[in-house]
Amino acid sequence: MPRPSQLLHPARPPTPTRDAATVLLLRDTSDGLEVLMTRRSSNASFVPGAYVFPGGGIDAADACCHALAQRRAAQSAQALTEAIAAIRESFEELGILLARHADGNWATQAEIDAMDRQGELGAQCAARGLTLAASDMFVLARWITDRDLPKRFDVPFLVARVPPGQTPVADETEQFEPVWVRPADALARHQAGSFFMIYPTIITLERLQKLATVDAVLQVCAVSEEPLWTSCPRTGLLAGREQRHMEHESAYGELALVCPDGQIVHPLDWQSEHPVALLKNVLRLTAPNPGAMTGPGTNSYLVGDPSTGYIAIDPGPADDEHLAKLWRAAGGDIRLIVCTHSHPDHAPGARPLQAMCDTVPPILGLASAETARANSAFTPDRALLNHERLTLSRHGGISSGVDFSRPWQTEACPTAEDTRHTLQVIHTPGHAANHLCLMLLEDGLLFSGDHILNGSTTVVDPPDGDMSDYLNSLDLLHAACTEHQLKYILPAHGYVIGGPDDEAKVAITRLKAHRLQREAKVLAAMQAQPDGTLDDWLALVYADVPQRMWPVAKRSLMAHVARITSLMP
Repeated sequence: MPRPSQLLHPARPPTPTRDAATVLLLRDTSDGLEVLMTRRSSNASFVPGAYVFPGGGIDAADACCHALAQRRAAQSAQALTEAIAAIRESFEELGILLARHADGNWATQAEIDAMDRQGELGAQCAARGLTLAASDMFVLARWITDRDLPKRFDVPFLVARVPPGQTPVADETEQFEPVWVRPADALARHQAGSFFMIYPTIITLERLQKLATVDAVLQVCAVSEEPLWTSCPRTGLLAGREQRHMEHESAYGELALVCPDGQIVHPLDWQSEHPVALLKNVLRLTAPNPGAMTGPGTNSYLVGDPSTGYIAIDPGPADDEHLAKLWRAAGGDIRLIVCTHSHPDHAPGARPLQAMCDTVPPILGLASAETARANSAFTPDRALLNHERLTLSRHGGISSGVDFSRPWQTEACPTAEDTRHTLQVIHTPGHAANHLCLMLLEDGLLFSGDHILNGSTTVVDPPDGDMSDYLNSLDLLHAACTEHQLKYILPAHGYVIGGPDDEAKVAITRLKAHRLQREAKVLAAMQAQPDGTLDDWLALVYADVPQRMWPVAKRSLMAHVARITSLMP
């Protein structure tokens, strides 16, 4: 994890969450699936005036009603309590009661009208021989309120078919204007400004609209007792406006690194004018070379601080303005220049940047192999060794060394008086024969170059690229995440990847799985058309990729074919 001393914003532990439960009551109509929604009071302390699904906080009494509830064998005690809370809230707020008689018949409207909606639900149901239908409720999702809000909840979003013959009537205290609405219509009305909803409600409806019937929803949710997704969104600024991001979205890891406690201060706009601070000791400056192969542009990184000087990672193309901005961001104090590999959007800027510095910093990396293309020719001032460490120190200047026997976590942490920043090298061939990654050991960061990207898949282009080497290097990086507690991946293209738990390792695992799934398609195509050409197989294997990208995809296809061929007996 990043050192607290290097975080950009003071720690601000989020408000603890309260347990709550929400239920999406569903029905089928001739016009399609509808969900019951209601408008919250304009005086409510949480999202006033928003259209929501019925629900609220879990009460202690909810856990005391287990004996009055029908329960699935796999439904946990906590899940049962949540279902009971959702049943109680829908009854209190809208007069809908998911409860059955012993013969299986639902509670009638007349029975509901005779009950006190603010009274104890369990006792009233017991007196009428009603059992709470918790077994008819399934979990769709779990939402945890954003970290920046002063009032927060941990809420399962449950789904259930509305009992027949019951009519929703709002309590006119907490909830108003109950309405049955198709998910697509609710979203359209929200977009038009007449149906205010908050982010979790919007995302839930967007996913719900893909299912046509109540049965379809319940069948999807009944596969497992686990939610289809769990999210505690993070918020950044895009064009000056707040924009929320879920865990699977590309900006989430960057927000987790820069604003771990949910501060809404980090701009996500891609620009090449100013460096972006990710930590106090890590700056990113994106080169003005966006494109199909570079995404928003090539990321150059500066590691260090004014007291230690800086290491520049991947100075990028030989763009004078970009290099001048990089030099100014370091105050001219660049101690080392490191290139992750020799491709033309990474290494050509190294010599011009070196020439700008009064004290000439050495250019480090690995020389391009004979297999490299002509525009990727590169010779460093010194070759880096696998596992070599490059250390910037406030008092000791810059040092390097190789330690094969001792993992970082056995060393004493640097003190405030002896600030240091240590990069350790990992040789990771695959994308290029001379590719390497760098670990910032004190802060648990991995600079992945082009080996791992955010938003696209790395091209493995033979003969300099090798698919077996690429997959083996992914395994090395996965192991390094465990050994050195690496939590965040800083790619050469795209936002930061990762999070405070195992998100970085999960990202690497998914990337390898994606590669192997693609390789399975390649093998299937080769078997289906044993006399086919690369172009024949390309159309089968990359049918899900836009044809404009097929020339690039063909290079990775060649790498897969070479690997498959090498593995054949």
